[in-house]
Amino acid sequence: MYKKSKPNQEAVSQILDLEFQARRAFIDSDALKEEERPTKILDAYPCFKDLRNVMGELCRILDKGNSKFIDGLKKRWEDFCAKVQFYAVWKKVMKPPMTLNGVEYAIALFRALPTLFPSPTAPPKKLGHASEALLHVLQPTVDPTIYLQKRSLSSPVLIFDGSNCLLAIGTTPITTFAKEDLSEGLLYLMAYYYTLHLTYPKCVATLLSVIQTEILQDTLHEQDATASFKKAMAEWKDFIGK
Repeated sequence: MYKKSKPNQEAVSQILDLEFQARRAFIDSDALKEEERPTKILDAYPCFKDLRNVMGELCRILDKGNSKFIDGLKKRWEDFCAKVQFYAVWKKVMKPPMTLNGVEYAIALFRALPTLFPSPTAPPKKLGHASEALLHVLQPTVDPTIYLQKRSLSSPVLIFDGSNCLLAIGTTPITTFAKEDLSEGLLYLMAYYYTLHLTYPKCVATLLSVIQTEILQDTLHEQDATASFKKAMAEWKDFIGK
């Protein structure tokens, strides 16, 4: 069923529901090394190359049985983005986005987020800015395959070529989606972090922890609540008046 070229979406979803406990035990086990997880899990469950299925898995992990979970998630993300753009302007990280279209706004926001919620660990030198751990905008003449081959992180990333969006993990392309949905791209990345049980890159760990708690409403373990996370959250809460 998972390996059919065009499986019945409803049937796949039902099987994923039924096999949830056994699948999570396999994925979360120590038997899988971090660097092997994406390949081995996607070989076993190629259905997770479909964004609908990976978002469905995020729902199962965080709020089993809530059919409106994804709608609520997207609404919280939309509200967060609406507030965080003013935070970015206030912090002089973004200019007022009055003249940007939806895609340009999403790119500007994604580039600003790691600066607004900074991690103490610098990104790898080859990466450049920490936002490159989230999104890379290709130059018109660059082949995404060539870019991926040189990528220094093994984590999920969004790649935009001006027309379409590609989601890759490490150096491997996973799926594509329309540029109109780029604004939701960070939710897709979070879904893959959860589905494949991956560790956040240190250079964006604070930001992704903020998204985890504020948007996914999944509380951090005390040992994961770093000083940088607590400081970033305190400043953010102070700005929005909470």
